[in-house]
Amino acid sequence: MFSYFRRFSPALRRAILVIAWVHVAQIHAVEGRVRISLNEEWRFMKYESADVADRLIYDVRPEVTDGEDGKAADAKPTEAVEVEVKEPVLKGWILPTANDFIKDPEKRHQRPEGTPGSDFPYVQHDFDDSAWEQVRLPHDWAIQGPFMEGPDTPVGGGMGRLPSPGVAWYRRSLDIPVSDEGRSIFLDVDGAMSYAMVWCNGHLVGGWPYGYASWRVDLTPYLNFGESNQLAIRVDNPPYSSRWYPGGGLYRNVWLTKTPQVHVGQWGTQMNTYDVSKSSATLSLKVTIDNDGEDAAKALVSTEVFRLDASGNRRKKVGSFREQTGIVEQGSSRVFSNFLTITNPKLWGPYPTQTPNLHVAVTTVETAGGQTDRYETTFGIRDLRIDGDEGVFVNGERIYLQGANQHHDLGALGAAFNKRAAERQLEILREMGCNAIRIAHNPPAMELLELTDRMGFLVVDEIFDCWERKKTPLDFHLIFSEWSEPDLRSFIRRDRNNPSVIMWSIGNEVGEQYTDEAGAAVAQRLHDIVKEEDPTRPTAASFNYAKPHMPITAVMDSISLNYQGEGIRNAPAYAHLKGINTPPLYPDFHEKYRRKMIVSSENAAAVSSRGEYLFPVAEGISAPVADGSGGDPITAQVSSYELYTAPFGSSADKVLASLERHPYVAGGFVWSGWDYLGEPTPYYSARSSYFGVIDLAGFKKDRFFLYQSHWRPDYPMAHILPHWNWEGREGEVTPVHVFTSGDEAELFVNGESLGRKAKGEFEYRLRWNDVVYEPGELEVVAYKDGKKWAEGQVATTGSPSSLELEADRTKILADGEDLSFVTVRILDGEGRFVRNANTPLEFELEGPGEIVATDNGDPTSLVSFKSLERSAFNGLCLAIVRADPNAKGTLKLRVSGAGLEPATIAIRAAN
Repeated sequence: MFSYFRRFSPALRRAILVIAWVHVAQIHAVEGRVRISLNEEWRFMKYESADVADRLIYDVRPEVTDGEDGKAADAKPTEAVEVEVKEPVLKGWILPTANDFIKDPEKRHQRPEGTPGSDFPYVQHDFDDSAWEQVRLPHDWAIQGPFMEGPDTPVGGGMGRLPSPGVAWYRRSLDIPVSDEGRSIFLDVDGAMSYAMVWCNGHLVGGWPYGYASWRVDLTPYLNFGESNQLAIRVDNPPYSSRWYPGGGLYRNVWLTKTPQVHVGQWGTQMNTYDVSKSSATLSLKVTIDNDGEDAAKALVSTEVFRLDASGNRRKKVGSFREQTGIVEQGSSRVFSNFLTITNPKLWGPYPTQTPNLHVAVTTVETAGGQTDRYETTFGIRDLRIDGDEGVFVNGERIYLQGANQHHDLGALGAAFNKRAAERQLEILREMGCNAIRIAHNPPAMELLELTDRMGFLVVDEIFDCWERKKTPLDFHLIFSEWSEPDLRSFIRRDRNNPSVIMWSIGNEVGEQYTDEAGAAVAQRLHDIVKEEDPTRPTAASFNYAKPHMPITAVMDSISLNYQGEGIRNAPAYAHLKGINTPPLYPDFHEKYRRKMIVSSENAAAVSSRGEYLFPVAEGISAPVADGSGGDPITAQVSSYELYTAPFGSSADKVLASLERHPYVAGGFVWSGWDYLGEPTPYYSARSSYFGVIDLAGFKKDRFFLYQSHWRPDYPMAHILPHWNWEGREGEVTPVHVFTSGDEAELFVNGESLGRKAKGEFEYRLRWNDVVYEPGELEVVAYKDGKKWAEGQVATTGSPSSLELEADRTKILADGEDLSFVTVRILDGEGRFVRNANTPLEFELEGPGEIVATDNGDPTSLVSFKSLERSAFNGLCLAIVRADPNAKGTLKLRVSGAGLEPATIAIRAAN
């Protein structure tokens, strides 16, 4: 039958199938798959404390004694003690959710009898939740605060001083029409922090404990078709469970997916590309077909491939895989493998030297019952090669990794994912010259990888921060033994078609570095899982302790070093410090593993507060921050001369020199690209980190320009620091540093030359250490190859007088999701930027929208991000504006401050 059908077009085949079965009453014809956003119309309630929360718990956790939340490797430990199990636990009903990602059938979980929690009020259809808060997803319950201030708070600086721990419920109704009978109906959760459990119409359906995982539960058996159905999701975010701010709640997108009973499985396609050249490429496609029906089904599988334009629109068809047929047994799956060679392919490659061209494979599954499923797989055609001496090659071109580590929060928006906010982060990083992202230290939102695909970044995709050995008392180690396999397999299946992903990182600074063969055995198990799921990319685990002779380092396909490459606490300025002390280890690892690529997976860990300059200034190129040496314990600010680091870190100058001295290293990833909530080394009274090259609000620190000068050598630029408003320092030595892509520069103070300096080998800044402050103007003229290259100026300004507003975009979509980021600058009477102004400001918005958040990049500020009153921090402030859904019109943001001329900016919202 199916061989005969191949004579006809796909449309005609579907028509014949429908006609043939139209009079067979027991067959319900279903056309296509539907994916519906469930981000609207949720009701939310969070218990005031864990003491009053319900006892519908995933599992009993250890009790935690007094201590601090995970703040650093050298932090005071927090102890956990085992407790006797006194209540029934629900993990037996949750574990079966993982079965599709457990290879050995003998290790899959059987669902116990019964449906626990069915009599609990919050899962009932008739429960009145009208008093609960109405929220839109993605939703981070903690980001509105309040911040917790002081030394003995439930949440300290390590986790961002925000109320992320706790237990909460989300509820919403689902109207499922009678016409959906015969379909499979799934709830797809992109991220829930954490220990999520789902009830539907009072039945416990399933869930997933790892807060960064994306997962699915099958609602079909529990739905009432033609009626209203009740969803209830319980989320339980433990204290002492993270080393940084995790957020809380349903913080990524949630979807309802409807498919025919015979359909492409969850993340059920795998596209690989081979023999890639400009003239041709071979595509290898595996399609997993699930049959959720009660009878075996004969499936016809066909796939067409189209080119996508830069906006993601489908363009030219470039080929079709041969059609395949096969029987898929009831309640089981079948994999269909296929190959296609296309000519003159448009290749995916990293920006800026290549173009990130994308394609889409449209897979159609047809059955004799008139059911048709369509599934789209976006992918890129590219050749990836890894070399132990030269690093990463994409399409034959060596790509040196100029990378940044990125945590998952979006600053003032918290953990709640927003695509435009993530895009803005990447845009600013790209301006610096960054071409690669390491996801630290957990699976990202899927939309982030859509952005890296489209924008042409390379990605190291990382899943775990710990394995069996804990870093904080209630972190992932509690569930590692049962969930590491399904978490890892689902993670790779989800992300394996993203061309931007070039490596899988299965661990970050794990405790198993210290356990010799036992730790290596854990690493080997995880490595083997990765290779089963995707043999085309190398594995990695980032080592801050393991040495070349240790067995764990032999397991991975590549060598990823955190801080060890340039040495830890090995420079003279660090000699007095206790802790791990390591000489530069690039040579030792390269000698031991000649064929393995070496990557500096974390480097620098430099710290600074944007626009803060403290004296005296360190004389060397790198120094540990300390009170009175780059750090001010009273203000909790860190100097922005960009020489100071965490105790285990190195300045950008030292890192760049080390990488250039070892050209076989593939490049590296600075810690970190942006500041993030939590981990505020060295001052844990603060809310957010000092590590970023860019501050939490998205404003560039001086370090940004140091990296830009090196990573974009053909971009004319010259940057001067510090600012030149130093009333009270007249006559005192105030060093001036210059970052430039030129090779030499001349500095002028009030028109008088202080000399021309040239960069030496492995030098990345020019320093005039003996400049005596006098009001006026600093000017630098940079030269390259003897010719004038770039100029920069900094002037002493007057008092704050007015405001300047600049939006990153003055036209946004009226979809309730798109954002405009508005920068506020403090100006003096002559319109010059006052770089040290901390003027209090007020924000108001007119029109169909809202001010989502404000920020200023000050890591010490404990003002709520929701506040419409906020001081500028060293001349800058930020407002984030969003239009109401489907509310076209003009939004007018007005910013004012005492003694300042107000400013207004218009933002147009349209569909």
